[in-house]
Amino acid sequence: MRGDHVTRAVVADDAVLFREGLARLLVEAGVDVVGQTGDLPGLLSMADELEPDLVVTDIRMPPSHTTEGLQAAESLRRDHPAVAVIVLSQYVEPHYAMSLLSEGQPGVGYLLKDRVTDLDELTDAVRRVLAGRTVVDPAVVAELLDRSAARDPLADLSAREREVLALMAQGRSNRAIAAILQLTGRTVESHVRNIFLKLDLHAAEDDHRRVLAVLAHLRPR
Repeated sequence: MRGDHVTRAVVADDAVLFREGLARLLVEAGVDVVGQTGDLPGLLSMADELEPDLVVTDIRMPPSHTTEGLQAAESLRRDHPAVAVIVLSQYVEPHYAMSLLSEGQPGVGYLLKDRVTDLDELTDAVRRVLAGRTVVDPAVVAELLDRSAARDPLADLSAREREVLALMAQGRSNRAIAAILQLTGRTVESHVRNIFLKLDLHAAEDDHRRVLAVLAHLRPR
């Protein structure tokens, strides 16, 4: 997916049926799945040995079934910073998404497992993280928006600006937002400027920093 280069991926999930199904979807998306494993030690070993471009991992795996996926992402950021990482979760857990993104490393994603069973959704997420973008599941963003609305920091935003904000927090570029909402690029740029101004956020050219700024503002206090 990177030019003429065939993306090499490792898939990690202790649920064998889900793992194999995900691997098949990745193959359909044009990815070469070079390794599969069901635990954290196996994943880290494969990352060292196989040097993949992409790792897709469940957040909970043996040995403790807690946050192995986040531990893997942290280790990969340190030892293999060029590897894109998508962490999968069964449930909407915004605090885990924030933890994953807090290091400021681009090329990461946090998605619900239901999302990646759709080939188009999975292909889009893979392309975006391989391009160094940030991908956050829309359900996680919706949860953060709901919590923030309860504190009313979004009161000054128009309905359209809230739509743009939700897509920004998912890691969508201005061009993608324009296509999704059927707006001109100039209109989206205007909405983004207004959002940053109304929320007292510093505008950022880098997509990853922009996502971090938005999510930090939406994070429950």
